[in-house]
Amino acid sequence: MAIPTLHPTRVHDESFAGVTYHLEGELVPVLHVELAGVPLYFEHHVLLWKHPQVDIGVHPLKGAVKRLFAGLPILLTEARGPGHIAFSRDGAGQVVPIHLSRGQGIDVREHQFLAATGNVDYTFQRIQGVSNLLFGGSGFFLDTFAATAGDGIVWLHGYGNVFFVDLAPGEQIDIEPGGWIYKDRSVGMETQFQRLATGFLASAGQIFWNRFTGPGRIGIQSMYYHPPVASETSTTTNATTAGVVGGLLGAMLRGGD
Repeated sequence: MAIPTLHPTRVHDESFAGVTYHLEGELVPVLHVELAGVPLYFEHHVLLWKHPQVDIGVHPLKGAVKRLFAGLPILLTEARGPGHIAFSRDGAGQVVPIHLSRGQGIDVREHQFLAATGNVDYTFQRIQGVSNLLFGGSGFFLDTFAATAGDGIVWLHGYGNVFFVDLAPGEQIDIEPGGWIYKDRSVGMETQFQRLATGFLASAGQIFWNRFTGPGRIGIQSMYYHPPVASETSTTTNATTAGVVGGLLGAMLRGGD
C-alpha cells in the first residue's frame, strides 16, 4: 500500500524545460525563477518582485467570460526575460513544482495554481453532482494543465505541507475533500459519502471523502482548503478586474468565449 511522502520544501538551481528555478523560505514560500527564452504565465496578484528588464504582458486565455461569471480570475499575466522574477501566494504553505514531459497533464484544484511555463496549455471545467454538497451548492472548478508542445513546468501552492502518493494501477486512496491539490489525469476520482448514526433519537450525520484510483500521482495538502466566497474578495481586486474587463471584454467575446 502506497504511503504519502513529503514534497521537498526547498529547491536550489533546479533546471527543466528551459528554465532554472529556486524554492525559498519556510512559512510563506517564494518561487524564484531565472527567465531566459521561455516565458511564464501567472495570476497577477501572486507576483512578488522582478528585475526591471522583465517584460510583463497579458497571456491569452480561452473561456474568460465564463470564468468571470463564476467568480474566478479572468486574466493571466505573462512574464518574459531575461531577468529574475519571484512569486508568492498570501498563505502559509508550500510551493510544489510539477515537471511535465511532453504529452503529460495534471488536474489541479481551483485557486492553487501559482505559475507555469508558457508552452503548457491551460483549460478548466466545473465539477458538479454530489460534490456540490461540499462546496456551497455550486460545485468547484478543476484546472487542467497539459504539456502538448514540449516539456513544461506547473508550480502550485499547497496549504500547510504537501505530500504526494504514487498509486499503482487499481490501487486506491480516500482523501478528505479539502485535502487534495492535484492529480495525474490518469487517476480516477469519485465522491463517497457515509451516513453516521449517533444512536436512537440522536441526529445522524454524514462524512464525505474523495476516492482516487491509480495509476498516477496525487498531491495532498495538510491544511483544509476553504474556497473563497464573494464577500471575501477585496475591493482593490474588484476595482482592478472591473477596469481591465472594460478594455478587454469585447475582444474576448469576439474570440468565441
